[in-house]
Formats: sequence, C-alpha cells, structure tokens
Amino acid sequence: MKAKSEIKKADVIVGYSTYVNFVRPLITPTAEVISGGMGREVERAKLAIKKALEGKFVAVVSGGDPGIYGMAGLVIEVAEKMHANVPIEIIPGVTAAIAAAAKVGAPIMGDFAAISLSDLLTPWNEIERRLRAAAEADFVIVLYNPRSKRRTEPLIKAHQILLEYRKPDTPVGVVRNVERENEQRIITRLKDMLNHEIDMATTIIIGNSKTRIINGQIVTSRGYNLSEECEK
Repeated sequence: MKAKSEIKKADVIVGYSTYVNFVRPLITPTAEVISGGMGREVERAKLAIKKALEGKFVAVVSGGDPGIYGMAGLVIEVAEKMHANVPIEIIPGVTAAIAAAAKVGAPIMGDFAAISLSDLLTPWNEIERRLRAAAEADFVIVLYNPRSKRRTEPLIKAHQILLEYRKPDTPVGVVRNVERENEQRIITRLKDMLNHEIDMATTIIIGNSKTRIINGQIVTSRGYNLSEECEK
C-alpha cells in the first residue's frame, strides 16, 4: 500500500519499461514517465537524481524488491557520485525468492542463499565460488536470472556444480512469471531440472539435505521434534 501511494503521488516515474508498464494504472496522467530498456540503469538513476534536485517527487520503479538485484543501491551510489543531497526512501517489495517459494510450498524455511547467474556485472568465477560455497554449506539455494537467449552456459555449469554436492533426487521448484500473466509452477528433482523451460523470468529453488516433497509441496524442515509434539 505504501508503494502504491508513493507511485500515485509521484511527479516523475523512472524505471525499466516492463516494470513501468506493470504499474501504469497507478500513474497519474500528469506524471512524467522516463523508461527504457535493460542496460541503461545508471542513466535512469542519474535522471532520477536530476529530477529530484529540481524539486520533483520521483519514484524509481523496480521489479520485486528494489534492494534485491534492483535499483535501490545504484540510486544511492549515483546520488553520492553526483554530490546530490536528496532524501532517498526505499519501499520494500516482495522479491522473487519469496513469491516463488510460496508457489511451491515452504522450501526456504531455514537458511538460504540467493545467487544470480547473470555474469553481466559479476564475473563467472566469482559466481561459481559463491555457488560452491552455498552448496557445500547445505544452504537452500535460490537462483535468479538463470538463463537468457544468449546466456545459456552458466545454468548448465551451475547444474553440474550442484550435482557435485546434492543428491540427484533433491527437490527443486521452478517458477516462471511468478505473480504475473502466464505463471508456471513446476516441482521436480535436481537431476531433471534442465528438462523444463527456464528463462530470465524464472526463479529456481534448490532444496538442501532436509528438503522433502510432502503432498505435492516442497518443504524444508526446521528441525522440530514432531514425533513427540504431535503425539501429546
């Protein structure tokens, strides 16, 4: 509700065109809309700061939560570089990991790690190091940005790495377009993970050693002693 009200109040809306279109019904007719494609995030952050310095109320729109692979950090950094003393408030949202988890059950009930497979800003060797560390530590792992039309190799490599540390029958949730049109939800096993349609709008949740499938839902146990408690 807070995000909704801030968008309605905004003099200027800035964001990736897909995300701006999602909130288009909330934007007032008098608001200035600045949108564009992927890869121009720094430019949009600079424009947002410039508009704020003009005294405009600016809303920068991100998908999911702006502080998780979103625009929040970039806007703060750009404001610092521009020596712009403007107030910046981050309105929390629902990141894909949480939304996707709800669609397949309760797979992230304990410790988990979120890792983006996009190597546009992070070198692959760094991604691989983090992936191996999370897999070895038995974290439930949530993969963001798993595969694009041009970038297919990272997901194949990630799958091979995960199979080094996890059993082939480890439960996996694959959710495309979560909370959007044409949403798809699949519960599968690690060995079969790559047999399903996966793209940039897909979130993949790989279970750990305590993850099971119960009545068609993925659940990661937190360790409660259910045998004793449920028999009381």
